[in-house]
Amino acid sequence: MNTKILAKVNGIAIQVIEEDREKLIPIKPICEALGISFEGQYEKLTEDEFLSSTVRLSLTVASDGKQREMVCLPYEFIFGWLFTINPKNVKPEAQAAVARYRIECYHALFRHFTLMSDFIAEKNEEVEKQLDIYQNAQVEFRTAKNRMEDAKNELNRIRKITFEEWQDKSRQLELFQN
Repeated sequence: MNTKILAKVNGIAIQVIEEDREKLIPIKPICEALGISFEGQYEKLTEDEFLSSTVRLSLTVASDGKQREMVCLPYEFIFGWLFTINPKNVKPEAQAAVARYRIECYHALFRHFTLMSDFIAEKNEEVEKQLDIYQNAQVEFRTAKNRMEDAKNELNRIRKITFEEWQDKSRQLELFQN
């Protein structure tokens, strides 16, 4: 088990506990930093149909320096849990930060779900344009290739004309045209 401080919120250290390649965050220090009831949040977590299965107890050093078992959430779920906290329910000095956090979460969710579809739509449009350019170039290439082949064949035919053939055709090469 490895423990390090992730951040300080309102003077309270928020730890990350690395245990068996999983990062866990004790929720009690976060509740203390925000001025909300740990017991109420613990009850909310254990009643949540999804988050209840992620709650873990982990041994860590508490703020008093003693080792204690603490209720933790995996790091990846902390942000979603924090999103559920109503700014009206936290201490006044934390309300603005919680409100800003929630707004940023709304923006992040919007960007995640809409920017990807915007990107895909724009990319598909550009792919279609480039596909048209590519297909036109293919047609032009085939046409140019055919013209080159015809020109090469005509060049070789003219090269093969003998002096005698030229004389027989009234000394005019254009009479040899196909």
